Amino acid sequence: MANEHQTKGKAKDLGGKVKEEAGDLTGNDEMKHDGQADQAEGKVQKGYGDAKESLKGN
Repeated sequence: MANEHQTKGKAKDLGGKVKEEAGDLTGNDEMKHDGQADQAEGKVQKGYGDAKESLKGN
């Protein structure tokens, strides 16, 4: 079962991918870069959640 950090991180990563693509399609560099930043933040949050789950299992 996924914890809150894993779920929110994955959602933020996915939302960032959508935002990046939208920015790319519209030529909006700021939106594209915001999407990339959201993806990075989401990956970090998911990684924290993964680590937390890993420690819980030990």
